[in-house]
Amino acid sequence: MARISVTRESDSGRNEWFRDNHTGRGMSRQTFVKAIENGKYENYHIRNIHGVKTPVSNPDNSTRNNLG
Repeated sequence: MARISVTRESDSGRNEWFRDNHTGRGMSRQTFVKAIENGKYENYHIRNIHGVKTPVSNPDNSTRNNLG
């Protein structure tokens, strides 16, 4: 199972709420961004998409860390 799952998207398709499947913790996009910036999720990074900090999984051959 992937470490992080998307649990809610906006009407435009932006991932807004996430679940850490290891801890059961739910997080808003802003909280997840801060956790990534603080080094708590090493397989993810932040992209600035249309001026909004957006969590994305690091590119690799694994599907286990993809957001979706």
